[in-house]
Formats: sequence, structure tokens, C-alpha cells
Amino acid sequence: MKKFKKFLCFPILLTLFLSFLPVPIPADEPDTSTLHALSACLMDAETGRVLYEKDGGTIRANASTTKILTCILALEYGNLEDLVTVSKYAASMPDVQLNITAGEQYQLKDLLYSLMLESHNDSAVAIAEHIGGSVSGFAKLMNEKATEIGCTDSHFITPNGLDATETIDGTDYIHGTTATDLCRIMAYCIQNEAFLNITQTPSYQFTNFVTDENGNIQSGSRSFSVSNKNAFLTMMDGVLSGKTGFTGQAGYCYVAALKQDDRIYTIALLGCGWPNNKTYKWQDAKLLFTYGLEYFTKKDLYDYDKALPTLPVENGLLDASLQTGLHADETPSISLTIQEHPLFYLTKEDDVISVDYDLPSTLHAPVAKGDIVGSATYYINDEVVHTFPISVAQCMEAFDFSHCLKSVLRFFLLS
Repeated sequence: MKKFKKFLCFPILLTLFLSFLPVPIPADEPDTSTLHALSACLMDAETGRVLYEKDGGTIRANASTTKILTCILALEYGNLEDLVTVSKYAASMPDVQLNITAGEQYQLKDLLYSLMLESHNDSAVAIAEHIGGSVSGFAKLMNEKATEIGCTDSHFITPNGLDATETIDGTDYIHGTTATDLCRIMAYCIQNEAFLNITQTPSYQFTNFVTDENGNIQSGSRSFSVSNKNAFLTMMDGVLSGKTGFTGQAGYCYVAALKQDDRIYTIALLGCGWPNNKTYKWQDAKLLFTYGLEYFTKKDLYDYDKALPTLPVENGLLDASLQTGLHADETPSISLTIQEHPLFYLTKEDDVISVDYDLPSTLHAPVAKGDIVGSATYYINDEVVHTFPISVAQCMEAFDFSHCLKSVLRFFLLS
């Protein structure tokens, strides 16, 4: 009997024991307590929709992840075959260096491999001075491009990402960005094939160039070999690009892009540990990309089944060809049109998709074909993701004094 009582007590004790164990975080959210980065973001690279963020809007120093912006500007504004002359200031940059010297010449293309594979700070300044005329001139281009991309919380001072501050019109700025903005910049960069070719290259060799007394340009005596320091390229299938960074103020930083099937993601990690924690960024990157791949699928949100109503037009002129069966004393109506357009977004299974059709109850003549009279706004949960304009499909003149006068005049003139 005693053995039987002990047997009955066992399930009760087991239940009590399990009740004290920590409750696991639901699988549909990444466990933010395991993310090392102070700021992190996972983004749908094709739409710019933020899929996950941890302090994604906090401005932080971002170290050499800055160089993705330096590279894309050089590709857009420069000629890869250009010869870049190294200034004394560029040659004075601290480590990490290519160790170029003042007066030397290098092809812009070669310096971009130095910039993106080994993250050389002297190459970054040489590129910036060549493209922008000066570091400050290039910083102006950087900030203009960031604004164009939609980055509202970024301010760039250096082309290499070294910690810097400046005061403009009484406002103090640090060289920095947010995890969300950095994701946007990477999403922009990976649209450029040359950018992808450079950042995916395992290793690259080049020389300096010299001009002889006859003005002929030829390879110089210095040769270099650079290798890609983005170890994450081989850690997951589908990695498109990435850039590491570190300064004392920024900590370890990382920005990357990944494509699998029809989905493209970007991630950004800022303040992802300090010395002795160099691998934290790889752990965080894998966690965010895995979350994106496991829980998000591409879906067309467009409401193809919606039939738009016709709208009555007050004081509208009756057109027998358009309003068959309508009596003269009735208010004519007009049809509406909206451009059918696929609306692909990455969504989770529990995301709520909704559409708000904003239309007036009536219109007032005259109405011109193509006049925008309303909108269809699409939401994922409570977030606006896209708005389509709704317009009228044909014209309708106003039945007013001006129309009557024209009709009378036309009658007499034709008579």
C-alpha cells in the first residue's frame, strides 16, 4: 500500500517541479534576451518593411559598416578605371591600413576591393577625396544619398566610419546611424551588381600605377593581396553581402543581406559586444536570418476581388451613352478605377491584412477622367504598407448656366 501511495505522489511532485522551470518564449518571436547587439534590425529588403527590431531607431556609432555607403557612392559617381592619387591625409589614417603613401596612384576599382574586403581606412579616404574633392565634400554626398534612400536618423562625417563628432548650426552630431537606417542602406547597395561582385570576392590582387616620362601609365612595383574578412559569407546559404566594423565607441557592428528562394532580407547589428566577444555578431546574424526564413513567406496582399462602386455626380450632365435607362431627373453616376498591381510583402501566419477604402458618398461635376477621388490603403496589422489612388474612369460635364448658354448658342448657330 505504501508503494502505491508513493507511485501516486510521483506525478504530483513532477508537476510541481515543472511549474518552477522557466516558461519558454513563443517560437514566433526571437528571444531578444539572447541577442547581444544593443540595436538590431531585420528588414524585408524589397519593401523596406521592418520585420523585427531591437532599439532599431536608436542612433549609434556604426564603425566600418559605413563603408558600404562609401562603396556605393564610388560606384555611382566614379569610373572604376580612374587613377586615384593618394594624399598625405589619406596616407595618415590609422589601422586598419593598406599602407599606401602620399603621391602614389591606384585604380579606383582596386581601392574598392581594399575598402570592402580588408576595410582599409586609408583607401576609404583616398576614394572619398577622389569622388568628393575632400572628405567633407564626400560626407555631403553621403548624407544626401542617405536622405534619398529614406534614412532619417543618420549623419555621416567620415568615409571609413572612424568615431567622429561635429557641430552644425549649434547642433552636435556623432558619426552614426540606426540599425533600421543601416538595413535600408544595405538594401539599396545590393541592387548594384558591381557592389555584389566586390563584396562576394574571396580574394583579390592588384598593384599601384606609375606614369613614365612619356606619360604612359603602367603597373608599379608595389603589389597587394587582400582577402575577404566577412566570414559570414560561408556560414549560411544565400548570403549576398556583408560588412563588419569595430571602433571603441561603436563596438562590433555588422550589416548583411541574404536571399533564399524569392525572399531577400537585410540585417544590421550595432554595439554587438566589445573585445573578447568578436563572434557575437555571427550568432546574432544567424538568429535574425533564421527567424526571417522560418516565419515569413512572400504573399500578394492585393484585393483582386473588390468591386468598386459607382458614385453619383451632383449636377452632372446626363450622357445617354453612359447612363442607359436613366431618367432625366435622376442623378447620373460615374464609374471608378484602380490600377491592379501585385503587392508582395513578407508576412507571418498571424499577421492581420486589411484594406481601408476611402471614398466620398458623392462627387460634384465637372469631373475629368483620371481625377483622383479616393484611395485604398493596405495594412499589415496596424502598419500602413501601401496606398493606391482611386480615380474616375470617364469625364462628366456640369449641367450649369455655362453649359445651357453653350447649348443655346450652338442651336442657333447650327440653325
